[in-house]
Amino acid sequence: MYGASQDLETQCVLPERRERTSPVVKALMASAVFLSAAVTYVAVRNTQGQLQAAPAMMQQRVNVAPQFMRMMPQRQFAPQRDFKVRSNMKSVASTVAPPATITETEMVALTRAATEERGLAMDGVTAANSGHLGLPLGAAEIGAVLWGKSMTYNPADPKWINRDRFILSAGHGSMFIYSWLNLAGYDLPIDELKNFRQHHSMTPGHPEFPNSEHNTPGIESTTGPLGQGVSNAVGMAAAEKMAAANYNTEEHKIIDNHIFALAGDGCLQEGVAFEAAAFAAHEKLDNLIVLYDANDVTLDKMAEFTQSEDVITRYKAMGWDAVVVDGHDMEAVYTAIENAKADNNGKPKLLMCRTVIGKGIDEVAGTNAAHGEAGVKFTDDSKAKLGLPSEKFYVSPETREFFANRATELKKTYDAWTETFNAWKSANPEKADTLQKAIDRYTPSVEEMFAQIPERSDIDSEATRISGSQTLNDIAKIFPDVISGSADLHGSNKNYISGGGDFGGEPSLGKDYTGRNVYYGIREHAMGAIMNGFAYYGLNRPSGATFLVFADYMRSPVRVAALAELPVSYIWTHDSIGVGEDGPTHQPIEQVSSLRVIPNLDVMRPADPEETVGAYVGTMERQNGPTALILTRQNVPNLKEIPVNDRRMGTIKGGYIAKKETGKLESIILASGSELSIAMEAAKQLGDGVRVVSMPCMERFDRQPASYKEEVLPADCKKRVAVEAGASAMWYKYVGLDGKVIGVDRFGFSAPGDIVFKELGFTPDNVVATVKAL
Repeated sequence: MYGASQDLETQCVLPERRERTSPVVKALMASAVFLSAAVTYVAVRNTQGQLQAAPAMMQQRVNVAPQFMRMMPQRQFAPQRDFKVRSNMKSVASTVAPPATITETEMVALTRAATEERGLAMDGVTAANSGHLGLPLGAAEIGAVLWGKSMTYNPADPKWINRDRFILSAGHGSMFIYSWLNLAGYDLPIDELKNFRQHHSMTPGHPEFPNSEHNTPGIESTTGPLGQGVSNAVGMAAAEKMAAANYNTEEHKIIDNHIFALAGDGCLQEGVAFEAAAFAAHEKLDNLIVLYDANDVTLDKMAEFTQSEDVITRYKAMGWDAVVVDGHDMEAVYTAIENAKADNNGKPKLLMCRTVIGKGIDEVAGTNAAHGEAGVKFTDDSKAKLGLPSEKFYVSPETREFFANRATELKKTYDAWTETFNAWKSANPEKADTLQKAIDRYTPSVEEMFAQIPERSDIDSEATRISGSQTLNDIAKIFPDVISGSADLHGSNKNYISGGGDFGGEPSLGKDYTGRNVYYGIREHAMGAIMNGFAYYGLNRPSGATFLVFADYMRSPVRVAALAELPVSYIWTHDSIGVGEDGPTHQPIEQVSSLRVIPNLDVMRPADPEETVGAYVGTMERQNGPTALILTRQNVPNLKEIPVNDRRMGTIKGGYIAKKETGKLESIILASGSELSIAMEAAKQLGDGVRVVSMPCMERFDRQPASYKEEVLPADCKKRVAVEAGASAMWYKYVGLDGKVIGVDRFGFSAPGDIVFKELGFTPDNVVATVKAL
């Protein structure tokens, strides 16, 4: 299926060859085309005849399918044509023999399992009186093939590093994955399926990666926001390629797994999926297999109401292998998956599985009514029609036995891998140590990290993005699993790991899969989701960069990272009106404050080189959530009057006393980032009763003990002024209603940065006047 393609490269690149063809040959070719069309017509008529017994909606879907899809008989896979006018990548012909078919005994068992999974989904959604019936019923046969035949996993060790990963990108169909995890023997008891969508259950409404709220084994990523899961899968596929390149040896292969994602029309309509798919093809992630649940239905309407593109052609144009299969024909699905797994041709795989949404509930099957719980009132009758007993959450002894045997077979694979892994460890002790530290996310103490990062006393001023570049490279020496990347802005973000190499699948461009620098292209949204995929895979600590004003493009994956408690780092530079001449389109105003309201996201805006060191060390220290590093474009003073340790450790705590009053405390000035130096200068003019507090990270400061917060911000001092070149609202929790905030609650304008700062009130004189006016 994914073998030597009958491409038109010669015709496209060398059209003159066609003009040399003799008239006789042309006549013969025309006759062949006519004969082929006639045969195709007969095949179409036969296929339509076979589908007469299918639901009317399914027949309509086949009839309106693109012509090349209608030409494809069931269980046959014609070679796909690739147009390679602009690509120099050669197709690698598969030499793998056709896989063994599913035996009759297995087919009986898998069919029974698919039917019982439909019953579990019906019972779960009915019990909760909410949820999604459509996908679990429509994709049941796909699940049976994945867990019953094609995927490699060990339910007794759900974190096994060489397991295949499955991501339910269409997370609304969560009863699908919960049912199959239960059937496959994971530690997800049937009682948890009965508690679907209930408080404190292991089966929340959408799948959630194990975290402090849920610990459901077998869930590889938090999904629900459409397009995120399939994009996470791209990140996991990239992570697998990186791990294989770094840890496998000629003698021992310990990383050799595939990434599966089940996505629907909604996922592929989201722009992030397109961005991520382009990245996957460009970097030749042929270990990625996306099963597209093509049921022609979206929530509001049938899919034809909002989409008309030819998905197969679109993906092939990007560089994917893409085929169409009957999603209810398990042998066809199995053959497609096994061929996809076997063909390492540098192309990710899209299997367009034609399915009937809500299959099994005739009253809603094939309609958008199945895209929810509308079929609940028909579930008892529907289960009876499927031959299921009236017992709720029924699983037959035969199905339990089948998956017990399946687990036994998989355990043999696991044991053989363990033997190879142990031999690899003995032969490669340094690699083994590095891998184990990556698995454990081993992190030295803050003090140990600081000791390995030189002080920056040699400079008087520097942009914190430049300070960040130096610190990132110091961090990269401590952590071999740290990777960096940028959305086409390495030169501006200054986040390139020197000597780390460039990640990718094209050696002619200087790339390989050991590279620590990822070039995401101008794809900020996909970058965020792919970074999450790296983090989910569990062997890297990813960071990615762009301008702060474009952080909004990434907001959805940032939110998911915070929810899933992923230790991801965002490097967002050009942080304020200090951007200057680029004007209001590129001057962040509301971004920092809007990021601060995302739960579990630490937002760190350091003021100088040493606070920047503290911020980067803080990202490494943090294991239970993401961190945003907000860095300047313009130079800022190196605040040498503040001891180095105070700046570094004070940043770890989120806030600290940068300048202590020498007399009776009368007022406090709070500031972050580039405005700290302005506050320090103003305090000198105000006299001995003024304290300056640096607040690089509100979230970290708020987590400190009450005693520390009182020490830094005494409650009896009400005269407070906060200074930050951004939206002002967040600062009132510190200055109170009696205090003042010098902020920016309007868009900026195009002018040199120092002029913009002065015009909007960010000067020592204005800070002095504001404090005196209290």
